[in-house]
Amino acid sequence: MSGRDLTGTTIVITGASDGIGAESARVLHARGATVLVTGRSATKLAPIAAAVGSEPLVADFAHLDDVRALAARIAELAPRIDVLMNNAGGMFPVSATTAEGFEPNIGINHLAPFLLTHLLKPQLAADGGALVLNTSSIANLAGRIVVDDVARRQRIDFPAYGTGKLMNIVFTRGIAQRWKDDGIVSAAVHPGPAGTSFGRDSRLVGLLYRTPLKKFGTISVADGAAPLVALAERGADPELNGRYWSRFTADGRENKQARDQRVIDGLWEHSLRLTGLT
Repeated sequence: MSGRDLTGTTIVITGASDGIGAESARVLHARGATVLVTGRSATKLAPIAAAVGSEPLVADFAHLDDVRALAARIAELAPRIDVLMNNAGGMFPVSATTAEGFEPNIGINHLAPFLLTHLLKPQLAADGGALVLNTSSIANLAGRIVVDDVARRQRIDFPAYGTGKLMNIVFTRGIAQRWKDDGIVSAAVHPGPAGTSFGRDSRLVGLLYRTPLKKFGTISVADGAAPLVALAERGADPELNGRYWSRFTADGRENKQARDQRVIDGLWEHSLRLTGLT
């Protein structure tokens, strides 16, 4: 399989039990990387972990204690991380609640990776350079962050999902501004509408992604993983820092809040509080 030789690099991929996370893991492993994979389903994650020769790291991002335990185990396995691919997430019904009481489109899609990334910062900074890659979506255009109430519960699934994906971009900007001197680069990416199990918890999205209708609006899993792989191969490239990619195109369409400094700072500070990092 062609591509950059990644021998000697360590890559952590969340949401790797299926879909673009699993595909990215296989491709990056084939290119020589040591790949650590995480997912919430032990049954689905086991064959992926076996395929890349690593331990299956099971964690449910609806439980922040699982995230803390996951970070501790990753730190034991990998004293240095070259790429952290925050890919876990999905669209969830707004009526659901995480273990800590958060609406899951925010709790799972933003607060869990925010916490994991902070807890793994020593490993990311260990060798003077690492990439944090956050899987976002064009749905960020439908989101809205209320700075003084970032965990507010919304009424409709899709705008709530959009808010979580907007937070992924805003978090990317926060890392770029705050951790640059540690050698940590961050980018966000919309991988495209890959035909995966994404949206399995949403009836609306399930109509497209879990029925024959998906062939009219989705791309293959391999095509969806390709932008993630391409960015991961670039590693801590300063040209990536703080940028949102629409597949392979830099500076994709984004919500105007994504460059609002008050929003960037406010989300960072409130997320620290909500995840117990302060």
